[in-house]
Amino acid sequence: MKRELEENKKRFIELLLSTKREGMDKLVNYLENETDFFEAPASTKYHSSYVGGLLIHSLNVFKRLMQLRISDNEELTKESENTKIIVALLHDICKTNFYKISEKNVKDKEGNWVKQPYYIADDKFPVGHGEKSVIILQKFINLTDDEILAIRWHMGAYDPKDNYQQLGNSFNKSPLAVSLHIADLQATYLDEN
Repeated sequence: MKRELEENKKRFIELLLSTKREGMDKLVNYLENETDFFEAPASTKYHSSYVGGLLIHSLNVFKRLMQLRISDNEELTKESENTKIIVALLHDICKTNFYKISEKNVKDKEGNWVKQPYYIADDKFPVGHGEKSVIILQKFINLTDDEILAIRWHMGAYDPKDNYQQLGNSFNKSPLAVSLHIADLQATYLDEN
């Protein structure tokens, strides 16, 4: 498990640095030294809720997004590939330093009460899911408008329904936002469940 985690971390970092986006080295340093990104779960219980789950989820979203055509006339340029790397691997950066381990009492197979660890959310900067990812990323790298829309709206209809008009407007303006949402769903429900 530890070796696989290290290999995934190495691949993740190599992909990010391959974009040559200004500030990416500082972002990678932040992820490695100031966050739990590489050990964090992707959720408390819904998908990849284990050590390293966020890293696995991010790589799964990347794999799925690279398989999707963003539009019928898409030309995969180095710039568009870099955009896909950035939005797929970093869309959930808001989940760093977010989960904590707690304990609950459960009965074991013999009916005895035992303490079982589980993850809880502990949001110290509650500004929204996609918004928080954009805010964190913009401290290190410049994002294009299309990248901002994709990361902000990657939750799609899982966002509060008061935002549906803005969501629809964003999806109409940004095929990348639609594709990232689809890739996120595919990774979550097809690859991780």
